[in-house]
Amino acid sequence: MKFRPLHDRVVVKRLEGEEKTKAGIIIPDTAKEKPQEGQIIAVGPGARDETGKLVPLDVKTGDRILFGKWSGTEVKIDGQELLIMKESDILGVVA
Repeated sequence: MKFRPLHDRVVVKRLEGEEKTKAGIIIPDTAKEKPQEGQIIAVGPGARDETGKLVPLDVKTGDRILFGKWSGTEVKIDGQELLIMKESDILGVVA
């Protein structure tokens, strides 16, 4: 991928949700919610504080993360559906 996010932004690829419920009922595409879990594809260098010092991000490429339902901006890069969001939109890292 030839895209580098700026400042405290990250590029995230959504991870696919479950196709079935726990009871085994298949969920049609029209009824599925977009997953709120993803994998970080690229990270920016970090934000600057009040003194101009660079503050690196707490996440790195390859981390699995959880994010808010309406977080980020959907973009299409190299034929892939991706999200660009600020680090502050990330709720946590899945271990």
